[in-house]
Amino acid sequence: MTPRPRNLPADERRAVIVAAVIDLAAQQNPSEITTAAIAQQMGLTQGALFRHFPDKDAIWAAVMAWVAESLLDRIDRSAAGPASPLAAMQAMFMSHVEFVCEHPGVPRMLFGELQRATSTPGKRTVQTLLQHYRERLQRLLAAGIAAGELAPTLDTDAAASLFIGTMQGLVMQSLLAGDVGRMRLDAPRVFAIYRRGIGSTP
Repeated sequence: MTPRPRNLPADERRAVIVAAVIDLAAQQNPSEITTAAIAQQMGLTQGALFRHFPDKDAIWAAVMAWVAESLLDRIDRSAAGPASPLAAMQAMFMSHVEFVCEHPGVPRMLFGELQRATSTPGKRTVQTLLQHYRERLQRLLAAGIAAGELAPTLDTDAAASLFIGTMQGLVMQSLLAGDVGRMRLDAPRVFAIYRRGIGSTP
């Protein structure tokens, strides 16, 4: 159970609620998480929960906003260190893996939001996250071509899609296996294959 927040400012209390939802999503199907379950996880009443969020969709939107901000911040910091664009992409890939291992409920929620038939604030946030993620990749890919690290004829749009798809595949397989931590072992070998595919030489 998430520790019950006591005497916290409103912003911090909302952050604790978001953390409780992410913890629950690691344990069960996110679509089955109710506001009653969130309140129980925190040792609160539903009334206390609704003093900070008007409804469940608002909670989900806050969770997705936290995910987007946290993940983009994580990959930006990782990509800022390496000296070369390709090394930055590898650091970005590994930091994303680590983020998922630390928060296994997050991919469950992201996939769930994208499968919604209607547009919701949470779904729009996920779509924007993917757009910003892709933009970062395309900048690094263009820089890699300019630096001679990547093939000059490389289709950067396809290469960005493959990067994201490779990450999604790793996540999905780890979830199906019930062992998210296996990504730490698989990711370096998988990225090595991706790297050879987009490199400047066959």
